[in-house]
Amino acid sequence: MKYLLVDTANMFFRARHVAARGADSWSKIGMSLHITFNALLKTYRQSKPDHVIFCLEARSWRKDHTASYKRNRQDNKDAMSKTQAEEDKMFWETYDELVKWLDANTNSSVIRCDHAEADDLIARWIHLHPGDDHIICSTDSDFYQLLAPNVIIENGVTSQTIRLDGFYDDKGKPVIDKKTKEHKKPGDPKWILFEKIMRGDTTDNVFSAYPGVRTKGTSKKVGLEEAFADREQKGYSWNNMMLQRWIDHDGVEHRVLDRYEENKTLIDLTCQPPEIKQNIDNYLMNLQPKQVGMVGAKFMKFCGKFELERMSQSATQMAEILGKSLPKETV
Repeated sequence: MKYLLVDTANMFFRARHVAARGADSWSKIGMSLHITFNALLKTYRQSKPDHVIFCLEARSWRKDHTASYKRNRQDNKDAMSKTQAEEDKMFWETYDELVKWLDANTNSSVIRCDHAEADDLIARWIHLHPGDDHIICSTDSDFYQLLAPNVIIENGVTSQTIRLDGFYDDKGKPVIDKKTKEHKKPGDPKWILFEKIMRGDTTDNVFSAYPGVRTKGTSKKVGLEEAFADREQKGYSWNNMMLQRWIDHDGVEHRVLDRYEENKTLIDLTCQPPEIKQNIDNYLMNLQPKQVGMVGAKFMKFCGKFELERMSQSATQMAEILGKSLPKETV
């Protein structure tokens, strides 16, 4: 089986920034909906998934685990002007309407699990279905760690496909790196994950485990590459780095290994607490197929409400995509 796993909020809100500068809020909303649906169309034409799963956000267990997690996002929201806040409210209302429409009017699975983020749902679905193929629709580079022979990523905003062996455009041609002039590649997923754990993630307010650490070491100091190569044996290079200590701007001392383990819990999509994994797995294994009819007609009505004239012309294909029920053998 082949599943299309949509990082729904990510796609909708990232598409928001693609709209032309100066466009009004209604036009931006239309653009976000168009890009989100168009990403489904392109993926379907290229890969023919058997079922679409829209993964939603809930309050994350990570916020309870680490108080500073994503706190910067609330700070950014609090700093919005009145106009920005009104537009943000319109986007959230449209997003909620989209999600409710998808759940009630299509046979796609629309999933949300208490205390889990969409990333967790996607990672656990892939873990529970190792013999199937998976396409992640998202702009989030966090998913690079999940790349595998049976897992690819479709970036619906840049119209690029990311595979283990490289980036490809919407025509299947290799994307050329502007710096190296060679085929752009994501790199080893294990290295990508290790480097992100060590350097942190500013978008999620996850701080570096070792500020200022170099990628490649010197004769006097171990770098990330040497520690990564020694991660299995945990010999000199690993311990030399992990036992280092540093002091933050508040004068608090940290050991690199402690910060590394903390970041790993937050960033590694296989490291959710056992009770969270069990809760997600129980939820996913109890999903039920839907039997909704007239999906194409309902899609055209939705397009009419949001003035998505061009997208309404693809109603037949959208009906085929969104009309596919969850295979019975999955549940």
